[in-house]
Amino acid sequence: MFLQPHQLTIPTEAHDYPEWHKGREDYALWYIEIEQPELIAYLNQLRQQFSNYLLRPNMRQFHITLFICGFLKQDCMQLNDDFSQDQFQQQVARLENIHFKRFKLSTGQIKSFESALFIEILDTENSLSKIRNLLSSNHQEIAALEYCPHITLGLYQAAFTAEHIFNDISVLQQKTFEISIDHLTFGFYKAKILQGKLYPLYQHNFDQNSVKQALFQEQNQ
Repeated sequence: MFLQPHQLTIPTEAHDYPEWHKGREDYALWYIEIEQPELIAYLNQLRQQFSNYLLRPNMRQFHITLFICGFLKQDCMQLNDDFSQDQFQQQVARLENIHFKRFKLSTGQIKSFESALFIEILDTENSLSKIRNLLSSNHQEIAALEYCPHITLGLYQAAFTAEHIFNDISVLQQKTFEISIDHLTFGFYKAKILQGKLYPLYQHNFDQNSVKQALFQEQNQ
């Protein structure tokens, strides 16, 4: 999972992955939007500094993935990584019943998975795990790895030595930011577009349940 000394990074190949999406279009997840201008500027700066390592183009907005749901389905599910509107509505109902309060996260150090460069997210109150447990109560998450909250800077475009990555990280003057979280977003990205943008469908606010929502069947109109 994490890049270790003397390892090589795992590159992402820039092509379609039909064995994964099997012709399906929209891959859904719950996530936290990064909206602070100063943090976004810092993330863009880091992405530029490591541009020789990272796959381009990258249109995906900076975000913290919270829970991976699977491929959106209007009705019956056919594959084990499909996600139905009924399951989504059940998750929303649970969120509304719990009445989560606003909480804070903070950014940590720049680190590396085997396949991606990222900034770690520190959650001292364990808020993300509580929300993830609630979301998983009616749907098993589509994820093979242990959850590690982070903001992805980019996927690696070739096999680089860990020492090159670690050396470049070590000379940086890193910053930390506090992030106030007052809502969660449910959305999707197009499975056939590598590092494509996120499309929000629903927003759950913690202090009041005002939302912006689009039904699954509307997204392809």
